Amino acid sequence: MNLSLLSRYAFFAFCALFTLVSLPFISHEWIWPFTLTTAVLSLIGIADLLQTRHAVRRNYPILGNIRYLVEGIRPEIRQYLLEGDAEQLPFSRAQRSLVYARAKNEGADKAFGTLSDVYRNDFEFISHSMRPAPLSDPAGFRVDIGGPQCSQPYSASLFNISAMSFGSLSANAIRALNQGAKLGNFYHDTGEGSISPYHREHGGDLVWELGSGYFGCRTEEGLFDPERFAAQAASPQVKMIEIKLSQGAKPGHGGILPKHKITKEIASTRGVPMGQDCISPSCHSAFSTPIELLQFIARLRELSGGKPVGFKLCLGHPWEFMGIVKAMLETAILPDFIVVDGKEGGTGAAPLEFTDHLGVPLREGLLFVHNTLVGSNLRDKIKLGASGKIVSAFDIARVLAIGADWANSARGFMFAIGCIQSQSCHTNKCPTGVATQDPLRQRALVVEDKAQRVYNFHRNTLKALAEMLAAAGLEHPSQIDAKHLVQRLSATEIKLFSQQHLFLAPGELLSGQIKGEFYERMWHMARADSFEPAELAS
Repeated sequence: MNLSLLSRYAFFAFCALFTLVSLPFISHEWIWPFTLTTAVLSLIGIADLLQTRHAVRRNYPILGNIRYLVEGIRPEIRQYLLEGDAEQLPFSRAQRSLVYARAKNEGADKAFGTLSDVYRNDFEFISHSMRPAPLSDPAGFRVDIGGPQCSQPYSASLFNISAMSFGSLSANAIRALNQGAKLGNFYHDTGEGSISPYHREHGGDLVWELGSGYFGCRTEEGLFDPERFAAQAASPQVKMIEIKLSQGAKPGHGGILPKHKITKEIASTRGVPMGQDCISPSCHSAFSTPIELLQFIARLRELSGGKPVGFKLCLGHPWEFMGIVKAMLETAILPDFIVVDGKEGGTGAAPLEFTDHLGVPLREGLLFVHNTLVGSNLRDKIKLGASGKIVSAFDIARVLAIGADWANSARGFMFAIGCIQSQSCHTNKCPTGVATQDPLRQRALVVEDKAQRVYNFHRNTLKALAEMLAAAGLEHPSQIDAKHLVQRLSATEIKLFSQQHLFLAPGELLSGQIKGEFYERMWHMARADSFEPAELAS
């Protein structure tokens, strides 16, 4: 017991003793640095003994602090020294390196063969053709969005910047993203934080995301304000309106921007007062049923002068989305587009349980939405976007193969402007100036340089997609299908996506002859007049 006590306090005792013994000799040139050092360490040891928060420091004065120092830099040590190229935390070094190379216009070619284990379960690839197609110009990879009820359709790029708000991102990050979008002729989703002056500075195409807080078009009580909406939506820079029903990383979760983080710029952009918490409710106040949602869509389309209006969601209860589709059939009101967000999507901050255990992953959510629209004969009238951990040409091809018309990326474009995945977005201490409102930190982000990198990343990713499609014998992304993608299921079995996934036939949900008990049961549970499920006879 005494030996244990001695070992725990030995270093502290040595520092204190050395300080006391050496004090009479402090005038000697060679000894005062050591005396000063041990004196400081002794004071730290005394503080450790007196504090009550950390048991390790009380039991191991001075030395116990090493534990907290090492723990503080553990993520950096792991990321830079120990992390494998394929470890996704949440993006692997290989994924990040690919984005950095393409953003800098550097070659992303690999020598000596693949580093991937092609025999592991879940390995995916595109099957190539004996007769490759001519290489297509990626500038033609565009999607026309706007159904029969839309008078101002929009031609969108196949690859765009997903929703990230000013407030979450810095002013310079918003500037760089929007200028890059302008250079590359693709769109920049505003996120639910509304349209800031920095979104307008370079004139890049905008998709205005409307969340439950109705930022930029709200009354003092936080309700939807049609006049303010119409004034903002009239801007030629605003190409589409996107209602956010839920977000992949935290579906069903509202948010609070604390009052101490609200700057005058954020307050002006969002239309909220200074000195109060900015609350984003967990659900919308403008509608409460599927039919009311579609009526709200029709209202926004009219107020915006006929621009495309759609909604974004992370799939939750399947009957709720099917209820929206039933409401489309009942009211004949259609959204122009739907963006499916996967639970693997990112966020500045969310409860761990939400990011890990809530929401449907992108592939299953996208396939369900695609099948439901096909089965109700609406798929050809509504365009589908996909977002959630998309950074490479193969990521884009994978979502196109199971139903998407285009893809969005948030964190991919964050990497392009310098994000190093420090995972400090919620601390206001982003080391690269991307996700912070600290003016000194965001000064490090040089807009002109990073805007060019955004443009390069977009252009080089679509160029890589064109090359992959040509190898598969395809000339346009719209031709890629589930039969072109392959997945390994075991050491001895691989399957095409078309064999692995269930795809409904056109009109199948309306015919009454529905393949699969799941789709049949969910369809019968869905209601156009409520998000609550219908009771089924046992």
